[in-house]
Amino acid sequence: MSSTSNNDDAQVEQDLYTKRAKIYVREVHGIFAVLRFVAMAALLGLYYGLAWINWDGHQAVLFDLPARKFYIFWLTFWPQDFFYLAVLLILAALALFMFTALAGRLWCGYACPQTVWTEIFMWFDRKIEGNARAQKKLDANKKGFTYYRIKGTKHAVWLVFSLWTGLTFVGYFTPIRELTESFLVWQLGPWETFWIFFYGFATYGNAGFMREQVCIYMCPYARFQSAMIDHDSLIISYDSKRGDPRGARKRNTDSYSIGKGDCIDCGLCVQVCPTGIDIRDGLQYQCIGCAACIDVCDEVMDKMGYEPGLVRYTTENALNGKASKIIRPRMLVYISLLTAISIALSYSILTRIPLEVNIIRDRSVLYTENQQGLIENVYNLKVINMSPDDHVYTITVDGLEGININGKTMRPTVRSGAVKDLPLRIQVVPDSIKSASSKIFFNIVAEDNPDITVREPARFLGPVF
Repeated sequence: MSSTSNNDDAQVEQDLYTKRAKIYVREVHGIFAVLRFVAMAALLGLYYGLAWINWDGHQAVLFDLPARKFYIFWLTFWPQDFFYLAVLLILAALALFMFTALAGRLWCGYACPQTVWTEIFMWFDRKIEGNARAQKKLDANKKGFTYYRIKGTKHAVWLVFSLWTGLTFVGYFTPIRELTESFLVWQLGPWETFWIFFYGFATYGNAGFMREQVCIYMCPYARFQSAMIDHDSLIISYDSKRGDPRGARKRNTDSYSIGKGDCIDCGLCVQVCPTGIDIRDGLQYQCIGCAACIDVCDEVMDKMGYEPGLVRYTTENALNGKASKIIRPRMLVYISLLTAISIALSYSILTRIPLEVNIIRDRSVLYTENQQGLIENVYNLKVINMSPDDHVYTITVDGLEGININGKTMRPTVRSGAVKDLPLRIQVVPDSIKSASSKIFFNIVAEDNPDITVREPARFLGPVF
């Protein structure tokens, strides 16, 4: 084994077992900081606010597991609609692949829950402890009353916010108004208590303490993102041809005249990085694509009188002087698949009929002849009402001349979300039977809404006369 390989293995082992050094992230301002703030405010506002919106007499978004009803605004889904969840997951995966191929870790930098909650927790830190320098100084100084007062305040805010997060999470499964009242008087059920504290503890630990460790060591996305990008994918990169050799100098000094690049080696790009990496070392799996280094570097370039973009969104091909193609075959494939599946899913949801009927024929007897000389087959119908309302259904049968349901009309009442088992005896005049197996149809229609109708085929067995 070569010495280089041994050195690499030793470095990996050192990285894995070295005690974590706390990262004090410097606040940064700029266009991408504004975009991150807007994304954070929108996503957190959606998460905490959506649970409190009512719609048509129920919570707008509620996954009522005991009742097996899943409300999403005007739509009501049931366990039988699990197919839609599978399609949504496929869409989410395709969208992730597409955005990664387009611009790397956009998801991680702007929309990942770990990033969003870490951002708000770092905002708490700055408001309570001060900026990065003040936080570092507080941790380095002798611990006394002031230290414990500030730290205690911060952790109290963390805990309250984390419990609110856990309460909101459970509020999507138990109506949040009832849940909040129960929480305030401490009359929660065991499962509600467990999930509020479990999710709250996860928020407190992940966003408060682990932060970048989740992205670096726990998240699998960082490991396989390289398989989804190519030389035309937008990545955050340092332009070494323009920036090197690095070195300090006075403002408005021409870099070429002193034999240096535009990078003044201020180290601010490292200080604002939430994972503590140096973007000048090249593309690294620890980079979450937050673009904080772009904002701070552009700010420095502006003060120095240099052109912005020393650190920027670019492609490997562009860095190497080659032409880049943002829209390329793989992007067109992703866009086509996303569009086609989204249209199909939307059409299926908007035209879905909230009624499902399963027909099971009694196989113990092929057919029987009753006292009136009619040929009979026995079926068991399972009528599943997936509408939010109760319905009375009319059941008829056709497909053969003279066919009827035991000489009467079936009008069962099926409650919302219920399954009604209906044993039916279908009778047919012998002369109308032309083959040993004939195709018939069951028609189930809601009396108060003719649009809720299902026509299901079945086979009728009988003698051939």
